[in-house]
Amino acid sequence: MKFKADEIASVIQQEIKQFESRIDVRQVGRVLEVGDGIAQVYGLSDVMAGEMLEFDCGVTGLAFNLEENSVGVIILGDYLKINEGDEVRTTGRLLSVPVGDAILGRVIDPLGNPLDGKGPIATTERRPVETTAPGIADRQPVKEPLQTGIKAIDAMTPIGRGQRELIIGDRKTGKTAICIDTIINQKTTGVKCFYVAIGQKDSTVANLIDTLTREGAMEYTTVVVAGASSPAPLQYIAPYAGCAMAEYFMYKGEHTLCVYDDLSKQAVAYRQLSLLMRRPPGREAYPGDVFYCHSRLLERSAKLSNDLGGGSLTALPIIETLEGEVSAYIPTNVISITDGQIYLQPDLFFRGQRPAMNPGISVSRVGGNAQVPCMKKVAGGMRLDLAAFAELEAFAQLGTDLDPATQQRLDRGYRINELLKQGLCRPMHVTDQVISIYAVTRGYVDKLPVSKVHDFEEKLLAFVHTYHQDFWDGLTANKKMDSETETALQAIIDAFVKQYE
Repeated sequence: MKFKADEIASVIQQEIKQFESRIDVRQVGRVLEVGDGIAQVYGLSDVMAGEMLEFDCGVTGLAFNLEENSVGVIILGDYLKINEGDEVRTTGRLLSVPVGDAILGRVIDPLGNPLDGKGPIATTERRPVETTAPGIADRQPVKEPLQTGIKAIDAMTPIGRGQRELIIGDRKTGKTAICIDTIINQKTTGVKCFYVAIGQKDSTVANLIDTLTREGAMEYTTVVVAGASSPAPLQYIAPYAGCAMAEYFMYKGEHTLCVYDDLSKQAVAYRQLSLLMRRPPGREAYPGDVFYCHSRLLERSAKLSNDLGGGSLTALPIIETLEGEVSAYIPTNVISITDGQIYLQPDLFFRGQRPAMNPGISVSRVGGNAQVPCMKKVAGGMRLDLAAFAELEAFAQLGTDLDPATQQRLDRGYRINELLKQGLCRPMHVTDQVISIYAVTRGYVDKLPVSKVHDFEEKLLAFVHTYHQDFWDGLTANKKMDSETETALQAIIDAFVKQYE
């Protein structure tokens, strides 16, 4: 057997090229104590704040408290597998989550592990959970509407792409329902949606996923779940993980919507971790930096400048109040961070006004900038009308005789309120909203019984779509309500009213 020297030489050269001298240098520490989802670790002197750590049993931790002689670690998994004296290794990596098209349509936990039984998530791209928010020069003003499909919101507290609109109210007043309708309404807009469930019951989340699947909205939606049974560390990082997944698309120039349901439960999880870590408690036992905890999350929502691709991340944070206490610590914090709030009132909800939005307290600080021009013109005075109606209604309950003008305002207020009632999972196209609001606010239903308002609205829209689809298409494309369009709309409604009567 003959050896070919040149072949052997080439193989050796190839092996030398491919050889890499790697020494795996990692710091190793030991667990001093463990319990309640946190561990105190000794010996990690060079660890970074927010670095991922590995325990012997394969569970991941996050460096949370850097103290003089030890490191406080929050455990992102089953802390019962960890024992005193176990080894802990640094990884040199910050906490990150998988991102990309592969996560759309999936149900995952805050670390990116699938929970829907559809197999692993096929993506190699990852993004850090904590990133710096875009600066002032990297943003542009919020001017592009994000339609929710809900008449009361699109008419009175419009939401724009890149805005942060707080949804606040007591439990069981329809906060999540508004977010579900908004997600369903993005079906044809190309907006990617992320729903982060924090501290929710698993049955509630299952119902929500079932609704989104039934309405065909799961195709462009990712559900991040840190349920009521999840450890506090996972509930704490869940909104940041959801935000990081949405940011990936924002920086690609796409539009995203992120719902945090709800941040009061995340604040409770953060308070729990902070107290266990012996951080000094402040008001209502929350740590001093709970404001920063929410501000650094919500400031990441933005409409990016055209130089950065013009993508947007719209945030709908939810806060649950107790007994309508809007002036509590966490609600006031989040109100001061966001660009407006939609306040849902329990007594309106029980009276059958759904969504139970109080138009007096609810506000959008972006205002008419985030409205299509025709809606801005049609619904301009509606909020003031409803606020005046609420006062008149209270006055009328005293049983005093009312002059005809006051009675007429009352009657129209009842009909506007009836029009604004909307069923679950029934978002409306903005052009349909404009037509029905125009008909009611211009007095076309003043003589009808209140119970007939919805029947009138349905038949009017059916009439427009059947006989005047070209007008509807023109208004949808043009988005303006000039005198010519208004005259045409009046003629259509007049023709319908004759037929309806």
